[in-house]
Amino acid sequence: MIAWRHRSRGTSSCTREVTIVANDVAPIGGMERQLTELVAGILQRGVRVTVIARRCELPPHPALRFIRVAGPSRPFVVAYPWFFVFASILTLRHRRGVLHTTGAIVMNRAEMSTVHHLHHGTHAKRGFVSRSRSSLPYRLNALCAEPLKRAGERWCYRPAVTGHVVGDSQGLARELSVHFPLMAAHTSVIPLGVDHGRGDDSSDQRDAVRATLTIRAGQHLALFVGGDWERKGLRLAIEAIAKTPDWHLLVVGSGDIMTSRRIAAAAGSEARTHFAGTPSGTAPYYAAADAFLLPTAYETFSLVTYEAAAAGLPLLVTRVSGVEDLLVDGKNGWFVERDPAQIADRLDALGANADLRRRMGESARRAVQGYSWAAAVDSYYALYASIGKWLASPPSSRTDARGSLAPPPIAAAETLTNG
Repeated sequence: MIAWRHRSRGTSSCTREVTIVANDVAPIGGMERQLTELVAGILQRGVRVTVIARRCELPPHPALRFIRVAGPSRPFVVAYPWFFVFASILTLRHRRGVLHTTGAIVMNRAEMSTVHHLHHGTHAKRGFVSRSRSSLPYRLNALCAEPLKRAGERWCYRPAVTGHVVGDSQGLARELSVHFPLMAAHTSVIPLGVDHGRGDDSSDQRDAVRATLTIRAGQHLALFVGGDWERKGLRLAIEAIAKTPDWHLLVVGSGDIMTSRRIAAAAGSEARTHFAGTPSGTAPYYAAADAFLLPTAYETFSLVTYEAAAAGLPLLVTRVSGVEDLLVDGKNGWFVERDPAQIADRLDALGANADLRRRMGESARRAVQGYSWAAAVDSYYALYASIGKWLASPPSSRTDARGSLAPPPIAAAETLTNG
């Protein structure tokens, strides 16, 4: 049981404390991974952390307190208002120090909020509703979810409710200023970190994956990573592969596989389109690939694109936020249109020139070197210190050889729930 039990509200110049409210804190996706690294990193710096979430998969730590928000995680039209209400109540009762929310998920006044996806932005840019399946229940849930998401953003992203917002890319910061102009003077950018060395010493992994997929000599492999396949353009990737017979497509992530197989069969690329599901580790798939393909309609950072760059893969990605900060057209890949024929032309150019693939991959790896989880945590700590008026300097963070944060020491922790 942890020792710190005082019930101070707001910020303190004497004690470094942060309350983080999120749906999930676990190394399962870009936002969740960022939270995992952030909490581990600030714990190492001597910050006391309260996490209010449905799930927290961090090792126990004497300065970590997890308050569980019990309730449904789906469908969204039920889970979102449930979390919004009950997490707000728990936040009111248990917040300590700087309150940091992740998205528009509680009604409480917060010192800062990190935005990983701006639903006003997707609504303005796309002509489809984001959903994981195409069946009627999923379509209805997605249709009803959209106004809920935007209503939450309208409540939260205003100075009366949120003191400061953090975007993970310059493009997202620009979107925030367009849709929420009152927050423009209270917005900063902190990019996500990247695991480096994903493609190092991996020839055995590469050969094993390619053998499993029956990729013959002279054939190439494009890698697609992510969920929400409609938004991220999997149909376009499948149709592009159909137009270039020397390329296979490997899809890593969850989605409607049956529908995607039907799309591949209709396009004529079924035998060269492979689905890996959601494996616990993606490094072997990055190692096996010859290029990274993501014809997405909307992103704010696209961590998987940065991971592909760290693995030394040429990038074929649409011009979206976050990717614009990394991809230099013609140097470490190409910006592509959401057009299968144009994508196929770029794949053909890469397939015909091994030296071009190597040069673009090396350039991509160099471009991503400046991104690390330790640097991201340092930036968040500096923002916390400014908001909370912390006086004491934190201890230096420990990092491993790749720049990722070492895990915190294991000890007992306290878990509370809302029932």
